[in-house]
Amino acid sequence: MKELKYRWLEPAWEQLQAQRERLPHALLIYGPPHIGKRELAEHFAQSLLCETPAGGGHPCGTCNACRWFGDGNHPDYRAVLPEILQPADAEAGGETAESGEGATGSKSKAPSKEIKIEQIRSLDTFFGIGTHRGGAKVVMLYPADALNQASGNALLKTLEEPSAGTVFLLVSSRLDHLLPTIKSRTAKFAVAPPSPAQALAWLQEQGVRDPEMALAEAGGAPLAALRKGEDESAAEMRTMLIDALTSARALDPISTAEKCDKAGAELLTLWLTQWVADLILHRNSGKVRYYPQQIKSIEKLAAAADLPGLFRLYRSLLAARRMAGHPLNVRLVAEDLLIDYARVIHS
Repeated sequence: MKELKYRWLEPAWEQLQAQRERLPHALLIYGPPHIGKRELAEHFAQSLLCETPAGGGHPCGTCNACRWFGDGNHPDYRAVLPEILQPADAEAGGETAESGEGATGSKSKAPSKEIKIEQIRSLDTFFGIGTHRGGAKVVMLYPADALNQASGNALLKTLEEPSAGTVFLLVSSRLDHLLPTIKSRTAKFAVAPPSPAQALAWLQEQGVRDPEMALAEAGGAPLAALRKGEDESAAEMRTMLIDALTSARALDPISTAEKCDKAGAELLTLWLTQWVADLILHRNSGKVRYYPQQIKSIEKLAAAADLPGLFRLYRSLLAARRMAGHPLNVRLVAEDLLIDYARVIHS
């Protein structure tokens, strides 16, 4: 029997099994990021295709269907992913290299972070062929919030007229980025994050140094905390940035932005957003979420900061995070945000 990858997903698995007899044609699996939703969806997809399911509905891991699934070439399964998440050697039967443009595009072009309309249209061929084992056909879209307007509308047509025996598993951490019409045509399935004790125990098993700090900085998301524990260069840049933010009077936005340039826009805006969120949270409740080890500095800075200014800065940071995936001059973005931060803290 193939077991779940993460133990904290067991309650969600049991809930999925309870729905199995009346499974909707499209299931929207959602919850906080970095808690294992993709792994849960893949495990469920394999169980739906397994020819000899084991106890608890888990896939057996040994039948032909499970072996094909494990090798990434089950003929009745498609995983629709953005180019950036596709393995370099993806083949048409596995993680869907059949994405039209981009799958074999120019090597100099950055891989797309969106699910493109060509990838959705390519499913027509998949649906047009009968099942190879007489069972279900399963399509997983991850992350579903990577659908753009065109691909979302194309998917909507398929969801409105689903092929018999087809199950869609849409996985999302950002429901607000999905078309309302897609959300209305899917059954929603919430996945809860692990408890702090579960997450800490797992991180300790993985050998993460200072798991408490890594988990706090990851907002309670264990998979993100694991990456934080593994990426020493990013950890060094984050530490340097936080040191600069805590000594706001001596903060030099230009040099700090230059030192953080290699972190990239996504990490940099994430760290800044978490820091400002802790300032606002402490000002309102006396608590912090992401940087508990810096609570004394946060307390001092939050007390002196302009609260309306902090909220304005937080909104600017959220906007910057939404644009972080676009080709931006990271240093200029960081400079602008750090200048705003210094202004709010000094007011």
